[in-house]
Amino acid sequence: MSGNSLVLPIVLWGRNAPTHCISSLLVMDDLATIISGCHDGQICIWDMTPELEINPRALLFGHTASITCLSKASAGSEKQYIVSASESGEMCMWDVNDGRCIEFTKLACTHTGIQFYQFTIGTQREGRLLCNGHYPEILVVDATSLEVLYSLVSKIAPDWISSVSIIRSHRTQEDTVVAVSVTGILKVWIITAEVSRMQDMDPVFEEESKPIYCQGCQSISFCTFTQLSLLVVCSKYWRVFDAGDFSLLCSVPSENDQAWTGGDFIAADKVIIWTEDGCSYIYKLPASCLPASEHFRSDVGKTKEGSIPPLVYSIADRADKQLLICPPVTRFFYGRREPFHKLLAQGDSAGRLTLWSVPDTPPPQGLTSAVSSTISLQDAFDKLAPVPAGIIDQLSVLPGSELPIKVTASVYIPSQGRLVCGREDGSIVLVPATQTAIVQLLQGEHMLRRGWPPHRTLRGHRNKVTCLLYPHQLSPRYDQRSLVSGGVDFSVIIWDIFTGEMKHIFCVHGGEITQLLVPPENCSTRVQHCVCSVASDHSVGLLSLRERKCIMLASRHLFPIQVIKWRPCDDYLVVGCCDGSVYVWQMDTGECVLWVFTVCGNLPKYSHNALVVQAMKTNLADPDMHVLFFDVEAVIIQLLTEEAQRPNPTLVSPETLQKAPGGADKGGSFLANKIFKQVKETIKENIKEHLLDEDEEEEEEQRRREEKSKSLSLLEYNLTMDTAKLFMSCLHAWGLNGSLDEVCVSRLGMLRPHTPVSFGLISRGGHMSLMLPTFKDSLLQRLAGGGAAEGRKLSVSEVVGKGTYGVSRAVTTQHLLSVISLANTLMGMTNATFVGEHMKKAPARPPRPGTQESPKTTPPQVSAPALQGQIKQGWSQLAAMHCVMLPELLGLDKFRPPLLEMLARRWQDRCLEVREAAQALLLAELRRIGQSGRKDTIDIWAPYLPQYVDTASSRKKRTAHQHGFYTHTRTHTYSHPVYTRAHTHTHTHIDILLKAGKHR
Repeated sequence: MSGNSLVLPIVLWGRNAPTHCISSLLVMDDLATIISGCHDGQICIWDMTPELEINPRALLFGHTASITCLSKASAGSEKQYIVSASESGEMCMWDVNDGRCIEFTKLACTHTGIQFYQFTIGTQREGRLLCNGHYPEILVVDATSLEVLYSLVSKIAPDWISSVSIIRSHRTQEDTVVAVSVTGILKVWIITAEVSRMQDMDPVFEEESKPIYCQGCQSISFCTFTQLSLLVVCSKYWRVFDAGDFSLLCSVPSENDQAWTGGDFIAADKVIIWTEDGCSYIYKLPASCLPASEHFRSDVGKTKEGSIPPLVYSIADRADKQLLICPPVTRFFYGRREPFHKLLAQGDSAGRLTLWSVPDTPPPQGLTSAVSSTISLQDAFDKLAPVPAGIIDQLSVLPGSELPIKVTASVYIPSQGRLVCGREDGSIVLVPATQTAIVQLLQGEHMLRRGWPPHRTLRGHRNKVTCLLYPHQLSPRYDQRSLVSGGVDFSVIIWDIFTGEMKHIFCVHGGEITQLLVPPENCSTRVQHCVCSVASDHSVGLLSLRERKCIMLASRHLFPIQVIKWRPCDDYLVVGCCDGSVYVWQMDTGECVLWVFTVCGNLPKYSHNALVVQAMKTNLADPDMHVLFFDVEAVIIQLLTEEAQRPNPTLVSPETLQKAPGGADKGGSFLANKIFKQVKETIKENIKEHLLDEDEEEEEEQRRREEKSKSLSLLEYNLTMDTAKLFMSCLHAWGLNGSLDEVCVSRLGMLRPHTPVSFGLISRGGHMSLMLPTFKDSLLQRLAGGGAAEGRKLSVSEVVGKGTYGVSRAVTTQHLLSVISLANTLMGMTNATFVGEHMKKAPARPPRPGTQESPKTTPPQVSAPALQGQIKQGWSQLAAMHCVMLPELLGLDKFRPPLLEMLARRWQDRCLEVREAAQALLLAELRRIGQSGRKDTIDIWAPYLPQYVDTASSRKKRTAHQHGFYTHTRTHTYSHPVYTRAHTHTHTHIDILLKAGKHR
């Protein structure tokens, strides 16, 4: 999906929380937010109350490898930015409030540690990121652009840097960067004001290099309480040094073969050290390490190491905890502002976050401190009521079972509006995508129906389905009927998607199928009708769908296969393995012609559809979660296209389309006609091109079977209206205007959500944040102003409305643009109501035994002018409410206003409806913030405006600016008086805002 498109994700998580094997932790300075990165590349944002209650809020996607480190990237509390780095060299800057990716880059090196450093130049404060990792220098990166400015380089014994600490000097303008290399050499760099201004990549050499014999350094920490001590933790011992001349003050070896993994100062005289198995120990430092003591430095220079300091107490004894697949991550943080907690945070491979509040005095109950708070993602999911829905949960709960069958593979077919889901038991379910999403998210009589929506189940695999492929979607050369599935039972099956018939089973691999791919267009004719299958036994096969046989099997790879590439001109198939080796196979003969060591990746392709259903999982062991991507521009285009192709507004049922082929061209949905024609043409083409040894009787039988199966093919004849209804029902701010809610349900045919909807936000570079279903608990606490009991009295509809537009400014902007532009589109259409649309069934489908029958719905007839006027008025009121009334209805303290820069970028959007919505919203927001707010905005954006002035127009603009706005010729014709008063004939001084709109 292009970056310019207005695309909104809605996610159906299911009952199983995503895997979150924590690899790094960060607690923000205000102790209100915890950030955790995981080995699968995702980042989770957790909200924390002053009482240390934790609740997961959102999951951030964008990294392709394990998260190695996290750091704050801003010092202020208004804009809370963090930066993350992964094993593949990726760096991303995120907005903690809404999960937007602000900036991203990729370097040819892996960071293992990042320190935020802020300095002052004149009156300006600037931020830098000091990065260390698998390279011999320290990179100094701009904290706003992620651009490498210069580097701190070692002249003497350069080596990888294990850990970095910054010693801030309040007396002078010089700060000290202290680092320890992997070989145990301590290095010191002095950062002066002149060095801070450097941006020319000149290296800065160290001031001091001293061996301290700390091989395998895990962490170094500067004592902020005295500013005179340095703690160095190695795997087998920890040491305290004087921060002045780096003399050794004390050294403590580990006991009982414990491996230390980090430590920090918790007071001037106490340190906390943690181990690889998750235990933590607090020690009281000896008098020789305390600057306030008369015995300070009394042991310096003595050959005998200092005495082992006494153990005060221990924290987090994991003796009774479950076996973990990797060591937990432990970090110590303390509040710089209220609340002044001293927190020990720990995250483990099960996605569990545990907090201990470290007291200043030892606990009276003994040598172990009690856990203050603990929660995992699955714990949070299990507490929800109702439980988070999966995409086909209503069809997957078997009698006598509480949990639905897990969906393990999915493919969405936009041309048919069909979602194909492979499940853990080996079955494959075909459902209409919009209708199954409506069942999961929206209220209505469909919730009482058993076996709804209409679906088909394919059975052939003996165990879990691992991958699905619909080849025709990727290339028109494939048969439109063919669906290909792979399973854990080593088999690949070809299905007829219209009849549900199993066409062929390939059993050529010796392991479960992990990938199904399509060869490129310029391969040989024989290969063009194949699919490529990859299995866990490190084999690759070319399976011919036309010949029904395997034409090539490559199975000499020594390591798991990571990527498949093609070189059609030479008839080569290139296989890249996870160890970096590459095998080149000749497709025609199946001979391995080359074996080298280099590998590259391939990127997925996105199509421009109104709705795309994408299956996702954070780990291969997880069941699929499904994200519905709504492309607002594509929805608008399809609505207008159908309106233009429908001279008769009466909707025609599929029965009428089948009985009267001529009538199908005169009425009914344009999309329905297109799909029916495609099916008919494809059947004819496939019969002509099949080239199999079938006689005419078999062809005729095939044709009869196809005609018979049409009524059961689950084709959605009003897919666009179903998509628009689902989208608008999820986005509307329910619970804020009771009379308008009633109009939306009775007149416009929208449906109320029965659970808070988990929205997402797509930002730069395709990075995405998805709200977890648990976000509503944090929202309830905030809406209640801290009183959780009052907040929990809110109805689901009210939580939905306030939840949508009380999350973040970026989410509000995207959603309001979508609602207003779609409402404007529907207002301009004929009889644009959703009444009755969601209950239309596939024709001639016999009811299942025991299924409750519902009254039949009839298609709406041509509306009377009065009814048509009421429908248009309903859409007008909907647009007016979202454009100008939300701040008043929701409350200024709860409302997150739209971002002016995002609206300004849409001022001349290529889609007219989105453009008009952006203009109306921008004018409403500028009017709401008043003259002082507009002045503040211009002052903020002034440094990014061009310096030239047009003298001819400056006088006119200056006069207009004194009044706060000037007029524009375009008008909006909404019936709501508030909307009209705010938006007719008023366009603000937008030139300044537009020029600054490029600034983020």
